[in-house]
Amino acid sequence: MAVDMRLPAILKQITLSGSKGAAASLVVPGDVITTDTGFMRGHGTYLDEDKLTASVAGEVERVNKLICVRPLKTRYNGEVGDVVVGRIAEVQQKRWKVETSSRLDSVLLLSSVNLPGGELRRRSAEDELSMRDYLQEGDLISAEVQAVFSDGALSLHTRSLKYGKLGQGVLVQVSPSLVKRQKTHFHNLPCGASIILGNNGYIWLHPTPMQQDEEAGGYYTSTEVGLLVFRAQCL
Repeated sequence: MAVDMRLPAILKQITLSGSKGAAASLVVPGDVITTDTGFMRGHGTYLDEDKLTASVAGEVERVNKLICVRPLKTRYNGEVGDVVVGRIAEVQQKRWKVETSSRLDSVLLLSSVNLPGGELRRRSAEDELSMRDYLQEGDLISAEVQAVFSDGALSLHTRSLKYGKLGQGVLVQVSPSLVKRQKTHFHNLPCGASIILGNNGYIWLHPTPMQQDEEAGGYYTSTEVGLLVFRAQCL
């Protein structure tokens, strides 16, 4: 039986061009980032005999004298203004719990959604009793991060016509690190399909609506399932 043996080789460091012109490096656990003692230790690093060493696999980020390693595969850490796609996990008193691929379930308050028809009024007891008529367990929604609580949980809102309950389409899940924060996360593809790029790694593909009611209050539901979604899947 043939045995393939290889001698240890020096691991080459891969450098990428950062968004701000600074060089970004990919490291694996145990790689020495720097031996300069003037830098501060951040997340994903530890000191080993005065050498700053990576504890996770990811991309090295430097902010002034602080060095940290951003993992390539991790849970979603939301920020205010992020666009997310989530699934209703539970209906509670005056709120919904939403699964957004983060460490804790996100919260969508009853006062943070648009009522069907775009009504602007205070939420009443009748609205609380009919919460499942708006959103129920298993429904998919698009929303925006309104606030981040002290424990890391996210507070969402859908007070815009572009957010709300999602209709017919296809959900694709990728790593959150692959979705970059940008100006818009809603795009219309030339093939007749539209895409929502959630910062939490949930991507929603659906047929581009021919005409959407401006007073839908963010609760547009398409009942047309055609070849558009399947063509988008093949992209």
